[in-house]
Amino acid sequence: MIICGIDEAGRGPLAGPVVAAAVVFENDFRIEEVNDSKVLKESERERLFFKIIDNCLDYRISLINNIEIDNTNILRATMKAMHLAIAHLNLRPDKYLIDGNYFKLPDNYEKDLDYETIVGGDAKVFEISCASILAKVTRDNIMRGYHIRYPEYNFHKHKGYPTKEHYALIKLHGLCEIHRKSFLKNIISELNSSG
Repeated sequence: MIICGIDEAGRGPLAGPVVAAAVVFENDFRIEEVNDSKVLKESERERLFFKIIDNCLDYRISLINNIEIDNTNILRATMKAMHLAIAHLNLRPDKYLIDGNYFKLPDNYEKDLDYETIVGGDAKVFEISCASILAKVTRDNIMRGYHIRYPEYNFHKHKGYPTKEHYALIKLHGLCEIHRKSFLKNIISELNSSG
């Protein structure tokens, strides 16, 4: 049986894209060290990223930028990123395993797609754990790239997540092009009233 694991990274940050990954394996294949990306060290995720790519049957990574997140919402943007990752696979897996409790097929998609949502799947299911690693490493690398463009926000450290430091830097410098305005309405009001 050919299994596809699907997960995302970046639903909660205040800046940057949401990234989804779909990765396909024979269902009895395993890589010992694979675990949920959130419990692995950054260096372990980076190393496993290439090991996963080298050993999977197929994979795709897609992203939706902050502008589309603001224009739709984070749930729709996440679904779209997942749909794109699935649609661009070269293989048609027998089953799709998706992290979380919600997944909706697009209206124009094949209705016989065999999929299952699994809460906490990134910690329980090998294929989802692999997708989690691919999505997280990709997003972290994107945010490190944004740090070069916007060094005053320290994106290389917090990756756009809502940390005290990130909020303080937004209050100090205002928003940049990659901030999600829909996530920062209170701060935007604050900045406008104090400016």
